[in-house]
Amino acid sequence: MKIIHFTDSSAIPITEDTAKNITGRMVIGKNDGAEHCFMQIFEVNINGSSPWYFYDWEHEIFIHAGKGEILHDGNWIPVTEGYVIFIPKHEEHQIRNTGNSTLVILSITPKNAS
Repeated sequence: MKIIHFTDSSAIPITEDTAKNITGRMVIGKNDGAEHCFMQIFEVNINGSSPWYFYDWEHEIFIHAGKGEILHDGNWIPVTEGYVIFIPKHEEHQIRNTGNSTLVILSITPKNAS
């Protein structure tokens, strides 16, 4: 069993060209013995955004704190603390911070996601 505060995991800057002012923390992963899925926490700072991307796998997102928008089918959809988002495989998306504080996102992906 692993019990930590998410800030005890290292924050790694996301440096993809479509990302801005965002870090990621692998809070549960391969090194923890996770057999089916991994959990990451992303912190999108003010005026920041996740990379624009799509994957060959589904993933689930929970907005833990902050205010932002997610790009879906060419439209920006507002999201705030408490929103849950299911992203099917191959669906293009991006998340950006539109608030005055850090947007904190929990993401769950399959273990074979790379």
